[in-house]
Amino acid sequence: MARSNKPLVWSLFAAGGTLAALLVPALVVVTLVVAYGYLPAALDYQTMHAFAANWLGKVILFVVIALCLWHAAHRLRTALHGLGLRADKWVAKAGYTVAGLGTVFAIVYLLQIH
Repeated sequence: MARSNKPLVWSLFAAGGTLAALLVPALVVVTLVVAYGYLPAALDYQTMHAFAANWLGKVILFVVIALCLWHAAHRLRTALHGLGLRADKWVAKAGYTVAGLGTVFAIVYLLQIH
């Protein structure tokens, strides 16, 4: 039986989708609150920078960014396939390469925050 990378891809897709489903509504509400001029103390620059500079904050931000990237790459692949683009290998390589590069860039950027 040939080995497949489908379980890895599907696990990243499912985790990213679950995370996006939980966080996107909260981010919309927070964005609307800030857009109407109310900036809670928890969202000021110093607090957010302190969160991103902490090792636990970096891990949380990395997980959110990476899983959302992998979810988006797989969702784009299946959407393009549904729209009739049958060059699945090229779409998969391009989408997952972008997700992988985004994951690496997130690591590099997060490690530079002090």
